[in-house]
Amino acid sequence: MVSFSHIYNKVSDIFCTFAVKVYKTSMENKQATLELGTKPVGKLLVQYALPAMIAMTASSLYNIVDRVFIGQGVGAMAISGLAITFPFMNLTAAFGAGVGVGASTAISVKLGQKDYATAQNILGNTISLNLIIGIGLSIICLLFLDPILRFFGASDQTLIYAHEYMVIILLGNVVSHMYFGMNSLLRVASKPKQAMYATIFTVVMNVILDALFILVFKWGIQGAAIATILSQLMALCWQFKLFSNKNELLHLKKGIYRLRKKLVENILAIGISPFLMNVCACVVVIFINNQLVRFGGDLSVGAYGIANGIAMVFIMFVFGVNQGMQPIAGYNYGAQKIDRLMRVLILSIIAATGIMVTGWLIAMFLPYYCARMFTTDKALIELGIKAIRIVMCCFPVIGFQMVITNFFQCIGKVKISIFLSLSRQLLILLPLLGLLPLFWDIEGVWYSMPISDFSAAVIAATVISWYMKKLKRMHRENLLQQEMTEKSTVNS
Repeated sequence: MVSFSHIYNKVSDIFCTFAVKVYKTSMENKQATLELGTKPVGKLLVQYALPAMIAMTASSLYNIVDRVFIGQGVGAMAISGLAITFPFMNLTAAFGAGVGVGASTAISVKLGQKDYATAQNILGNTISLNLIIGIGLSIICLLFLDPILRFFGASDQTLIYAHEYMVIILLGNVVSHMYFGMNSLLRVASKPKQAMYATIFTVVMNVILDALFILVFKWGIQGAAIATILSQLMALCWQFKLFSNKNELLHLKKGIYRLRKKLVENILAIGISPFLMNVCACVVVIFINNQLVRFGGDLSVGAYGIANGIAMVFIMFVFGVNQGMQPIAGYNYGAQKIDRLMRVLILSIIAATGIMVTGWLIAMFLPYYCARMFTTDKALIELGIKAIRIVMCCFPVIGFQMVITNFFQCIGKVKISIFLSLSRQLLILLPLLGLLPLFWDIEGVWYSMPISDFSAAVIAATVISWYMKKLKRMHRENLLQQEMTEKSTVNS
């Protein structure tokens, strides 16, 4: 017969083993967060940026894969119809990006301050906000879908394709919001690899489902939209499973989903910059599409869609660098480690510039193969080659501008970030799009883009030069104050 003491000892051993395991897991999670302030910046940037770069680049493949399958399986006009949906999708993404970036930055700063309870509540509030905004936006947009698409530049020929695609995308909009939001939170929670795996999985599934729905089932452009939403839904289920682990520093639990006014205001205040950036991108693309249709016709819109697809691959690489920089910059700014903050900024600029120079080389020397990937239509290929070369001709300076804008987001300097975001798109590009075509017709539409890119880079260089001088001065004052405090402590 087994004695009670024996059973007690066994249960005790099991409990102790479990407790030790939980403690170790918790310590590992906290250690991963603390490394943001201690580990060499270069290694941290590679650790966080590389998975994010892979994930963001893979994310850009959503639209590219859709365009390739639609262009090869449906036709040239379907590509133009799909291009009409870009500003619409940017508009819906603007809300998700605002919440995601705002929440990620807020969590990074709170983790730097070791305020883990607030970070946990921000996680829950982020999920609630994404649900509310995602569902509400879908309902409003579905009610006024055709007028919106007409406003975005759809003609009688392209409207049917744009409508069929956006109906499915809007029905699954809340899934997309939640998926991208949870991926941002995974990176902040020191799980960049898991975020990368989620993105790669969705892209692979999107390719498989695109081939199945478009080529086998013949569902056309609707098949591409269904493939996108289904692949994101499967990844979202896995993301929720990861955040359900109670041993993690950030995890889902009761009591964190109720919206708290102060937290929501903080998330939205920080997220207003990327929100406005995406809204501006939406407005700009609407204007571009309408000007292209006016001066060049529907195929010009398709050519811009091809060029934009190629450009987005490299832009997403830089977004990955920015996302890798975000937790490092946010943590060290919160911890007042200015040297590490400046180092991650410099390394991010170098990485982004290298990426965009690579994109520029491909655009200048291999444009035919890029355009041919999307279509067999000779007229569209010729227009696509021209569009690729012009749209991407100032890429060597774009990476710098993007990193600087994101840097101010990371440290909570919202007004500066908003100004830099608006400078390229609203303050420079829109006036050029309205003015240059009056003198140079369709050429004026094309060349307004690189001119605005170069001008925005000059403005960003001026602003960061001014802020770096200010930051260095503050750093010297802090060091001097610390020395005086230490001397007074020793003397006393």
